[in-house]
Amino acid sequence: MGAITSIEQLGKYREQIAAKTKTDLPTVLVCFGTGCQANGARPVAEAFTKLIQEQGLTLDVNIGIKTTGCHGYCENGPLVALKPQGILYLKVKPEDVSEIVEKTIKAGQVVERLIYKDKATQETIAKYQEIPFYKYQHRIALKNIGTIDPTNIDDYILSGGYAGLAKALKMEPEAIISEVERSGLRGRGGGGFPTGTKWRSCVAVKSDTRYVICNGDEGDPGAFMDRSVMEGDPHAVIEGMIIGAIAVGAHKGYIYVRDEYPLAVKNLKIAIDAARDKGLLGENILGSGFSFDLKISRGGGAFVCGESSALMRSVEGNVGEPRAKYIRSVEKGLYDEPTVLNNVETWANVPEIMVKGADWYASLGTKGSKGTKVFSLVGKVNNTGLVEVPMGISVRELVEKIGGGILGGKKFKAVQTGGPSGGCIPERLSDLPVDFDSLTEAGSMMGSGGIIVMDEETCMVDVAKYFTNFLVGESCGKCTPCRDGLPRMLDILTGITEGKGKEEDIAALEELCEVISWGALCGLGTSAPNPVLSTIKYFRDEYDAHIKDKKCPAGVCKALITYSIDAEACTGCTLCAKKCPQECISGERKKAHVIDTTKCIKCGVCKDVCNFNAVRIS
Repeated sequence: MGAITSIEQLGKYREQIAAKTKTDLPTVLVCFGTGCQANGARPVAEAFTKLIQEQGLTLDVNIGIKTTGCHGYCENGPLVALKPQGILYLKVKPEDVSEIVEKTIKAGQVVERLIYKDKATQETIAKYQEIPFYKYQHRIALKNIGTIDPTNIDDYILSGGYAGLAKALKMEPEAIISEVERSGLRGRGGGGFPTGTKWRSCVAVKSDTRYVICNGDEGDPGAFMDRSVMEGDPHAVIEGMIIGAIAVGAHKGYIYVRDEYPLAVKNLKIAIDAARDKGLLGENILGSGFSFDLKISRGGGAFVCGESSALMRSVEGNVGEPRAKYIRSVEKGLYDEPTVLNNVETWANVPEIMVKGADWYASLGTKGSKGTKVFSLVGKVNNTGLVEVPMGISVRELVEKIGGGILGGKKFKAVQTGGPSGGCIPERLSDLPVDFDSLTEAGSMMGSGGIIVMDEETCMVDVAKYFTNFLVGESCGKCTPCRDGLPRMLDILTGITEGKGKEEDIAALEELCEVISWGALCGLGTSAPNPVLSTIKYFRDEYDAHIKDKKCPAGVCKALITYSIDAEACTGCTLCAKKCPQECISGERKKAHVIDTTKCIKCGVCKDVCNFNAVRIS
């Protein structure tokens, strides 16, 4: 079928797709997100196709194979899900394919060695939705990812795609804005500004030209939420942007994608072309008389271009520097015209709000933070990956229920939320609800949704130094507080971790934080002090230990630690001596070994390879 020329025809086209789709067809869903592809998903998909052909089976008649977006459980890729059985296999290799086909697809049996196994209880679970990582999620922005082929527009339409657009085309722009306002949707890119309010402010500015932009410049360390949505469900973003364009009267839009996201760019291009071909994008959309088109703009890897005004300067072809915050983008944004900019996840929520209504969306989450939020859960936690949960879930639930607890049974120490400009929340506050207001009150922020879990072996002074160092490198240097204040703060933190700290350093850090937060030009600078302020607030004892005692309690800062071997625990296996790059460990076989501290470079190899926990850090 060519272009769809009316809303009614879209409904009929969806019915045609449904009529020729076998709902009971055994289907193999191979995760083709960036993480799984890096771990070898492509050879797995090829092995399925080859084996099925060799056995004389016909694709889409006897069996179906789909390559999908990221399933979320990234550390266990490549992931393979099977429908209608609802089974999920982890870390699948090409050589596993024949066994999956013979045992599961043909005989209905489970391949035990490939299913989920709880690291704490040793319980095995085959069913996708019963695995704790998925069981406690509530997916809206991620609802299609892992089940549809992101390069096939028919898959998206069959799942209900573009029904939100069809509804919006029958509404007045004011009614669309009101619906988004009532839903309580707040921007998912960091600031949490009410989406409907932003749209209404844009409409209030008199202009013949308006733009809508999607911010896909995801630069936070450990964050990959937006990338996964763009890769796995690009049409949801496109549909949301078209609805936003109708609401504010824009006829042109841009998706700004981080240059390091080639798969996202590829799948977005395919989706944009397919939407144009189907009459869902471009001139006279669905015969409504409304026209809107999209272009992809690729970022150059500058973290500061995640800031709205810097991003717009970059789209224009200028240096990505922020403007003063009193210049509002809804009044003077791209090319100095009124512009609405929301991030990937925000746009992906809009179609569902249109279809299911504002009341449905507002029923999820907390009073001030409605709906769900996608997080990248990473760090010292058993289950890492991409999760979507209702706003208001506690930090503890995220770490213990979905994350499966701390790696190696170690103590839970803290989480860092909100990216490099976020803050660190200690374990004692882990019953804190994860929502915009609660995190801000605790000295952190929601940010784009990165959550880094830390254990007892994490040095919080080193964490503050790490994020400050990141921000120093990513500052555009346009304003003095950020350009000069951050390097000075880094110098002080570095000195503390190297045993050169002075008691007056804490006061100096706090003073610098105040100056930067009040005087910086953009959001990057004003929030940059968060890692330092939050670690001083909640982990002051660690700063004192570094400064007063010249010790690093976590055993991380090299200048403040010493490696030794416990003679009673050492069995004399000689493994540490063999692996030591400095050859500074000596001792006879089956007798306690000794480290020559004058040669030791504190690389930690000895501790990593010791099977008897004999290496000590003091």
